[in-house]
Amino acid sequence: MKKINLAITGCMGRMGSQIIKSAKKNQGFNLSVLTESKKINKKIDGKAIDLNTDKVFKKVDLIIDFTVPKCTFEVLRIASRLKKKVVIGTTGFSKKEEGLIKKYSKKIPILKAGNMSLGINLLMYLTEIASSSLGEKFLSKIFEIHHRHKKDYPSGTALMLGKGIATGKNKNFYNLIGKKYLNRKTFPYGNRVNFNSIRKGEIIGEHEVKFSNGKEIITLNHEAFDRALYSEGALSAAKWLMTKKPGLYSMRDLMNFK
Repeated sequence: MKKINLAITGCMGRMGSQIIKSAKKNQGFNLSVLTESKKINKKIDGKAIDLNTDKVFKKVDLIIDFTVPKCTFEVLRIASRLKKKVVIGTTGFSKKEEGLIKKYSKKIPILKAGNMSLGINLLMYLTEIASSSLGEKFLSKIFEIHHRHKKDYPSGTALMLGKGIATGKNKNFYNLIGKKYLNRKTFPYGNRVNFNSIRKGEIIGEHEVKFSNGKEIITLNHEAFDRALYSEGALSAAKWLMTKKPGLYSMRDLMNFK
């Protein structure tokens, strides 16, 4: 099987660095291009760090992007022109930006996920089922913990799980978003989904969805112990996306959930 010529944006970041490690161990990939949004006079394993340009991305098959929204759209503009496939792990997009990504997906294949972990995506699927099955008498809330370096809150994963609750109730997610707390010891259930985010230490990621009707509580949770599960998930997504036509895909499609 021909190796996939891969570009990794945000290569100096935590996830970018992890994807490089995983890609080097995976015989299905050729690490062709490493980029950052600003010029950095440094090499990684002898490979120069480039800027995001048409010339640089022209020689790759697929781009994996774990950066910030501004950089992601810079990458999508170039990828769209060159007809390159893109895996997006960036989080923190606004509703308008989500719509723009959907427009780009009409021209190129894009797989976007707030979390590349197979376990988290299973958790989202179970969240949808629970939300649908439990009905309106159960209120819900989402709790998450990440390392102190993570800037956005709630995390992209927490928002994914919130969308799972909304999908289960057949409601618009943006109309179901409740209060967003940071570093609270306790926080309430609500008619809308409330979020509480903890930022401390070097914790890779913990997520918990709770449903309660006041008489009982149902808890669904996931803990990540190794950042490699995200990078390996991203590489699985890249391999899967190589055979796809233009469209907006998710890990749910990769895992063949109905």
